[in-house]
Amino acid sequence: MKLLAKTHYGLEQVLSDELGKLGAAGITILNRAVAFEGSKQLLYSVNYRSRLALSVLVPVSSFGISGQKDLYNGAVAVEWDRYLDPRKTYAVTAVVNSPHFNHSGYAALVVKDAIADFFRRLTLPRPSVDARDPDLLVNLHISNERVTISLDSTVVPLYRRGYRQGRSEAPLSEVLAAGMIALSGWGADRPLTDGMCGSGTIVSEAGLMACNIAPGKFRKSFGFMRWKDFDAALFRSVRFEAEKRERKSPVKIFGSDISPEACDTARGNLKSAGLEDTVVISGNDFFTTPPPAEEGTLIINPPYGHRLGTDDMTEFYGRIGTTLKHSYEGYHAWILSGDPVALKQVALKPFRKYDLLNGDIECRFLGYELYGGSRKRKGTDTL
Repeated sequence: MKLLAKTHYGLEQVLSDELGKLGAAGITILNRAVAFEGSKQLLYSVNYRSRLALSVLVPVSSFGISGQKDLYNGAVAVEWDRYLDPRKTYAVTAVVNSPHFNHSGYAALVVKDAIADFFRRLTLPRPSVDARDPDLLVNLHISNERVTISLDSTVVPLYRRGYRQGRSEAPLSEVLAAGMIALSGWGADRPLTDGMCGSGTIVSEAGLMACNIAPGKFRKSFGFMRWKDFDAALFRSVRFEAEKRERKSPVKIFGSDISPEACDTARGNLKSAGLEDTVVISGNDFFTTPPPAEEGTLIINPPYGHRLGTDDMTEFYGRIGTTLKHSYEGYHAWILSGDPVALKQVALKPFRKYDLLNGDIECRFLGYELYGGSRKRKGTDTL
């Protein structure tokens, strides 16, 4: 079947790579999404094992329109009895960018009516709409004059892993954190640390990766589990195969934060994920505490003045650069920031640059190679 995995802006390539490893074929990178092909088993596997997808859609119809009536005609032509039991509930979500519709809610209403009329024409009971907890969630996407109608196999977005018991004031999306780790190139082959860990999202996702724990392990349900053709035995085999891959982490992972409350929250989340023996959390000040290992990968998401900040962001980022230069020799250091002016105060030359979105905040994710020892003495460092 044809499938579509949605993700955050900037993570399309790493999601494509992940899907290929999971067995996807016909992979095509799109904007904030990756189209691919695969079986029902792959559909279940991507939902259960993907660290980088937000949701997985199954397109059931695609057609062109020249007006509002065409949307109804195209939607009512879908064989909805293949997907929805009329005694069950459904809902429609819509993303619309078209001259034919001024409001996505109206376009969604058109499709809702078309689905109901389809069953009425078959003299079957009319299924009920349940916007809060539907048995089938229909995704409508209209771009100019092109319509795609899909079934959402995920429903509750995949960034809601299920292990988080508490959160900091401005937590990262778990999918964004996993994407940052993937972009950094870290492969559980060296220690990883987050010196401003907050509620521990980055180190939690790193711990899951290092232990080969599927992120879907902590979820109670997926949208496809309510579908007419749900294969419970097949899904059990997907979970069993994922669990067989679990292992003890080959490296240590460290998180620290100056806030005792943040450290307590991080420890609670890690315990919920079964990672309390994999990730060490310490109540330390990044600027005054030595690195926890001689070399490794550092990934931090410092404040950048939108939801959290300091009185002087430029001075704060200058201290980050000084700390990296003098204390983190032998590390690959990565910084996510939505403050481009303050980020320049790090005053180090990045060897990698990525554009990402943290919510609606445009961010840069920069990697710095901090050479030490003989390489530094030879003058080959990039500082």
